[in-house]
Amino acid sequence: MENELSIRLARDVLKIEAESVAGLIEKLDDNFTRAVETIYRSRGRVIVTGIGKSGLIGKKIVATLTSTGTQAIFLHPVEGMHGDLGIVTKRDVVLAISNSGETHELNVIVASVREIGAALIALTGNTASTLARSCDLVIDVGVEREACPFGLAPTSSSTAALAMGDALAVALIEKRKFNEADFYKFHPGGNLGARLRARVREVMIAGGQTPKVLTGATVAQAIEEMDINNKGFVLIMDRRSILRGIFTDGDLRRLIKRGLIDTEGPIDDIMTRTPKTIDQNASLAETIEAMQKDEITTLVVVNGRKKLQGYIHLHDILGRGGTLKIALP
Repeated sequence: MENELSIRLARDVLKIEAESVAGLIEKLDDNFTRAVETIYRSRGRVIVTGIGKSGLIGKKIVATLTSTGTQAIFLHPVEGMHGDLGIVTKRDVVLAISNSGETHELNVIVASVREIGAALIALTGNTASTLARSCDLVIDVGVEREACPFGLAPTSSSTAALAMGDALAVALIEKRKFNEADFYKFHPGGNLGARLRARVREVMIAGGQTPKVLTGATVAQAIEEMDINNKGFVLIMDRRSILRGIFTDGDLRRLIKRGLIDTEGPIDDIMTRTPKTIDQNASLAETIEAMQKDEITTLVVVNGRKKLQGYIHLHDILGRGGTLKIALP
């Protein structure tokens, strides 16, 4: 019975918190858009401040912002009242977090920040509070109820603030065109960092798994090779293994549609002579950047002498089946 009660209570908590986060969707308005724009255009940092549970949420928001390209630091309101407010400049954006909006220590430093001239954004559940009235922009993170049975412990409210902080961070990721390669720069020791530090040669598809034919092969032979390997393309190389071109199933469909296909003719006449390539010694971070730049998911791999080595797909970088096994130095 006790186990059943625990499970029921846990389900109730998760349901209440999930509903609280979902309820924020309808609260999004121009203030959110303006907050993103204010942070994006700021020449300073985002200084996040809050006390108690709001302070803990603020620290997590700082961690998310700094790891995704937005400079941010945490300022404890009490420490701010005793000298640390000196870190704030008029170029900064202060993100103040308080569910009630009536936290005394927080409102004291918000008043001082107003005098400094920094932009002020409130993350609060009370849009009529002292904090809300003191800030330039107010993001409403109010919830109907806490998941705590007494309605006292910050549960749903802190989860809502955390989720809205994530929403701000992700909106800024898009605004800054921050990509996985950028993420790697800030996470050299993490799993993604290790993955993107690897070299193309460590994860590329090579050997007999690469669909390829020699120059002079017929279109029919190229199509057969493409069909056998089922990769959607075939690479064309000369007898020295120098890459000369590529022919894709998209090329084939377009030629058939125009009635221009001659299966007995040489593939050289219809292949694309300038395939997108990547050097085998390039990092996976560089490879992702190249894929994003050209809006493609596959690159032909060559060595320094332009000899064909294989190919690499985005799935090979991110890990087919969810796991990427690579040998690191």
